[in-house]
Amino acid sequence: MHDGILSQAEIDALLSGVTPANIDNDLTDDEKDLLGEIGNISMGSASTALSTILGKMVNITTPRVTLTTLNDLKNEFNIPIMALEVEYIEGLKGSNLLLVKIDDASVIADIMMGGTGSNIKTELTEIEVSAVQEAMNQMIGSSATSLSTMLNVPINITPPTARIWNKDVDKISELIDENERIVRISFRLTIAELLDSEIMLLLPVETAKMIINKMTGGLSEEPIAEPEPVKEAAYEKVEAKEQKIETRQEIKEEVNVSKASFAELTPLTPKEKQNIELILDVPLEISVVLGRTKKTIKEILELGQGSLIELDKLTEEPVEILVNGKRVAYGEVVVIDENFGVRITSIVNNVEKIKSLQG
Repeated sequence: MHDGILSQAEIDALLSGVTPANIDNDLTDDEKDLLGEIGNISMGSASTALSTILGKMVNITTPRVTLTTLNDLKNEFNIPIMALEVEYIEGLKGSNLLLVKIDDASVIADIMMGGTGSNIKTELTEIEVSAVQEAMNQMIGSSATSLSTMLNVPINITPPTARIWNKDVDKISELIDENERIVRISFRLTIAELLDSEIMLLLPVETAKMIINKMTGGLSEEPIAEPEPVKEAAYEKVEAKEQKIETRQEIKEEVNVSKASFAELTPLTPKEKQNIELILDVPLEISVVLGRTKKTIKEILELGQGSLIELDKLTEEPVEILVNGKRVAYGEVVVIDENFGVRITSIVNNVEKIKSLQG
């Protein structure tokens, strides 16, 4: 039940003489195993994102799938808890809730703030909450991207909403009723030698069923519409169009083609030389290119402090020297006092200059 409205499963249960509270068989064992595998893969992407942010080895493994309610969780889980909630707006329906223990969140915050991860707290400052929220944003975003790839459908989510659940009476979710049956996927979270704990991913049963159906192709069966009978008038229109096309192809205009002619080059006149001297003081921007590479949007979003980007140049290869974005020479990097510099080793030939101007 959500906001006082019975779900379809609850309505069906009431019509069949079964009370909603006794609906425990929402998921079969096979469906739970499938959700566990899907969660393992998607949270594997989340662990990669977190590892990049923290600069430490992160593993999120060993999923366990059970059914519960938010009310039951209040009695099982030690509070306070850091919660991050998103709503699916494309590809899936429902919401997604990620729960992390507050002391585990303090380890993540301490590392992100430049600490060693040993400063464990039971209360977080506003800055520390923002740091953990950003880490969890990256995790849940990577998880959604991985899920989109597995289901082969575009999945979009709302901006995450973060809150700290610190009282028994506080609502942990604005989208999930506290008595609604939900799927809990628990994972083991390890961060190097600093942390060995558990995080939870919560989904409404309806959302979990939709993921299972899309994964197994259960929603892909659609009736094939029968082709409408083709009227004779359509054939007449097609034939008329073909006749017009043939007529147009027969009418071809003759085009005169001739070689381009240019005046012979002559030496510059004194006035022309004077005109060139007027622009000799115009400043031009010189830049040096160490190398280039290409990254996907996903790889760009996963970049963080300490990330390494491999370029397409070898260490002994000359660097490119550009003037206003156009390649004019090659050189090698040197150090001049405390600044970097470049020693020109070769000037590009005319062919390369033309290619550079065309590019």
